[in-house]
Order: sequence, then structure tokens, then C-alpha cells
Amino acid sequence: MSASDARAAWFALWQRLGASGDASSVCEDLSLRYSEPGRAYHTLAHIEDCLTELADVGGQETDLDAIEFALWFHDAVYDTKAKDNEERSAALARDVIRSASLSGSFGDLVTRLIVATKHATPPVARSEQLVVDIDLSILGQSHRKFDEYERRIRAEYSWVPAPGFATGRLAILSSIQSRPRIYSTDLFHGKYERSARENLARSIAQLTET
Repeated sequence: MSASDARAAWFALWQRLGASGDASSVCEDLSLRYSEPGRAYHTLAHIEDCLTELADVGGQETDLDAIEFALWFHDAVYDTKAKDNEERSAALARDVIRSASLSGSFGDLVTRLIVATKHATPPVARSEQLVVDIDLSILGQSHRKFDEYERRIRAEYSWVPAPGFATGRLAILSSIQSRPRIYSTDLFHGKYERSARENLARSIAQLTET
């Protein structure tokens, strides 16, 4: 999905939700956040990729608008030295939802979806599974795209010495690899499970050497 397509999708989402207020100012704020210095992977390009994956999910799913809203905001706050990025991103989303006169229940759902992208535990609720699977879809991309993703993550943590980065990254990737299923939904399991495990195995081997 191109940047212009993503922007059009944002305005369409705002209209479907019946949100009040200025959709343009929210979109501009998000664009500025995803363009902050220091971001190499967690940029608007990542959001565009997530929206592309969401488009393949299908209209039979429920909570698609909440999922799309959560995807827009899930990395809006991104500080590699902080541990509460998802919670702060969710708080930002709630502020926008409140100012747009959307329901508290919608805000609660979006909050849960964003916090699920911490990837601390496998998601249980269907909507959380979809958001997490979409966020992790990069793991199942081609070797070239996955390796570029890993390079960009390293760039975002350039302030961390190589041994410390390798230790931390190993813990994250190994935790995902050890799950019975990386992707909770059958759709993403079928699309990406095998290639994701291959990519993770390669990256873990390289990090172990480091």
C-alpha cells in the first residue's frame, strides 16, 4: 500500500466510525510521529504494510475498524530506551478516540489491541490474534526483506553495544520461535509460519555467533 492509499484509508476509517473533529490533524500528527529521527523500521512504511495485510483478512471478521485504528496507533510512541511504548501509544489513541466522541467501549478494545503488540504472551481473543499476526507478518517475508528488517531494528538500537543487543534480540526472537505457533490465525499461519521459522532460525544462529 502506498502512502497516498494509506492516507485515503485513514480518512475512510474516520468516516466509517462517525468520528467528529479534524481527521487531517490526527493524520498529520501520526505522520510526524512515524517520521521521528531514530526510527528505521517503525515508520509509516510499517503501518502501510500492516494495512496491506489487513486488506487480505476479509470482511467476515468482526472488529475490523478497531483493528485498523489500533494498527495506526500501535507504534505511535516509540522510544527504544522505554518499556511502556505500547501503553503510551494506547493512551494516545484513547485521547484521540475521546476527542472524536467515539465510545468508551471502542477505546477499551483499541487499548487491548495495542497493548497486545507487546508480544509478551500469545494473544487469545480473535481481534488480538489478528493484530499480533499482522504486526509479526514481517517475520515471514522473503529472506531479503526479513534481513532488511533486522538491519533496521539494529539501527534503531544503535546505541546498544553489539553483545548487549545480541543478548536482548536473542531473547525476543527465541521467545517467539518457541511458541507452538508463531501465528495464531489459520490465515497467517498458512501464509507465513514456515518462512518465519526459517528466518528466525537464521537470525538466531547469527546472533548466537555474535
